Amino acid sequence: MDEIKVRLKWLMAFRVVAATLLLGLAIGIQAYKREDIDPVYQVLLVVTFALTIAYALLLRSFTTPQALVRFAHGQVGGDLLLETILVARTAGIVSPFSVLYVITATFASLLMRRRGGLLTAGIAVILFGSVTLLQTYRPEIWAGWFQSSTLEPPEILQAFLIHGLAILIVGYLSGTLAEQRHRADQSLIEKERELSNLEEFNENIVSSIPSGVFTTNLKGQITFLNQAARDIMGYAAGQVLYQPWWEVFHWESQDLFSEATVLPGMPAKLEVKPKRADGAQLVLGMTLSPLTQGGVQIGLVGVFKDLTKERELEDEMRRREWFAKIGEMSAGMAHEIRNPLGGMAGALQMLRKDQALDGDNARLMDIAIGEATRLNTIVTEFLRYSRPPDLNLKECELRVLLEETIALIKHDDGSPSAPAVALHHGPDLAVIQVDPDKMKQVFWNLATNAVQAMPSGGRLTISTARRRVTSGARSGEVVEIAFQDTGSGINRDDLNKIFFPFFTTKKEGSGLGLATAQRIVDQHGGWIRVESREGQGSRFTVCLPATGGAGPRLWHEGREPWKKS
Repeated sequence: MDEIKVRLKWLMAFRVVAATLLLGLAIGIQAYKREDIDPVYQVLLVVTFALTIAYALLLRSFTTPQALVRFAHGQVGGDLLLETILVARTAGIVSPFSVLYVITATFASLLMRRRGGLLTAGIAVILFGSVTLLQTYRPEIWAGWFQSSTLEPPEILQAFLIHGLAILIVGYLSGTLAEQRHRADQSLIEKERELSNLEEFNENIVSSIPSGVFTTNLKGQITFLNQAARDIMGYAAGQVLYQPWWEVFHWESQDLFSEATVLPGMPAKLEVKPKRADGAQLVLGMTLSPLTQGGVQIGLVGVFKDLTKERELEDEMRRREWFAKIGEMSAGMAHEIRNPLGGMAGALQMLRKDQALDGDNARLMDIAIGEATRLNTIVTEFLRYSRPPDLNLKECELRVLLEETIALIKHDDGSPSAPAVALHHGPDLAVIQVDPDKMKQVFWNLATNAVQAMPSGGRLTISTARRRVTSGARSGEVVEIAFQDTGSGINRDDLNKIFFPFFTTKKEGSGLGLATAQRIVDQHGGWIRVESREGQGSRFTVCLPATGGAGPRLWHEGREPWKKS
């Protein structure tokens, strides 16, 4: 329908231009010859402009193709009528304006294709023949209108046949061309529709794949992410387009991908640990392949799968294996170590009361008693870790628990240097369901470790927040309690071991503080997130379900870079 409107507008514009040039030229010639200007020329010029304005106003009111076609018929008929009057007024068979019939037949073919072109050409021939007959054989009918012809009847017939044949041939040829163009347009539309359906089908296939798919250009910039990729990463469409893929997926060896070319020996399969748009940690298994077109590489195509749940289950299995081994060891240790140790400590205490010991012997005895006591403490903590008692859950104010922890830290005589401690609470954290004694033990362990990591002083910031987690098995509202220090940080090689029992980097440490804290948080159905870099401090975040526990979990972020805020 829009195409017909455009062609009608072209017809109206051409009508105005042609009438202005031809009729204006005729009027100008008469004026140049100092002849009386024929009023018919002036009337036809005015009528042409008036009809064109009326056509333009009426065109807006037609909204269907059928109405536009009928409107086109009316315009073509009006043009034929005006052209016939002009031809009749200008010597009929020898009129220079008879060429206008050819032009009208051509426009009719463009508007109504072959049938319309032939019909218009036929009507034009009939009108032209009627004018010729009246001019030749009955000029008295419209005396003063028709100019008599000087041609003989055979010449008149010859001229009419030439003009008529020309009009019919032009009508047929232009109609045929219009018909072929219409068929070509229809074929092109069908091809475009098929191509569009094929593209939609391919897009549906890519969108329906459960694995994430992305493509890049030769600069490594992401040019496409399928729906699964956006769901896994949590990004909206277009949010990461034209960003380097190694930054989006946090691939650390981006120097291998300065240009997106898969080279021999380059790791085509890799494991990356990006963060979702909401900050949750992910583990993705990714496969890279060259993206080619015509045998030439134009970028990369990556396919990845979310391995977060699998890695969580693996971590859970490793921890359960540790717990099982510890449980087996604890029963034997209770009898084989603790009881003899208690007897040995008692005997040493009795010997220490002997006043006959000199200075060196007394000092050695004190060392033995101290070491026995320390060993007994380690065994006791270990047994408590391996067989933790049931939780005594209560509705507690988180602010109160943290303020009590801060008060203990500030008055701890064993602290190497009193750090500056700041407490920042997020909104909607009035109460939380925890075992208060156990949770204060967790907070104490984390705060003590932070203070000990700052022997020359520093700043410990404790903050709370509430947010929604949608990653892996951890989904729902959680409460976060973060302990952020400005200390020495944790060695990268040690970061994955800090929650293992008996692992410690301190000379006097038992290696059970963080293990116990993690075990308690596990009992509450939460996890501990760790972010640290040497020389920049550490951040330990306790994540607890806002509505109570749901089973043990652990989230480790040892490979993630972290910056001090």
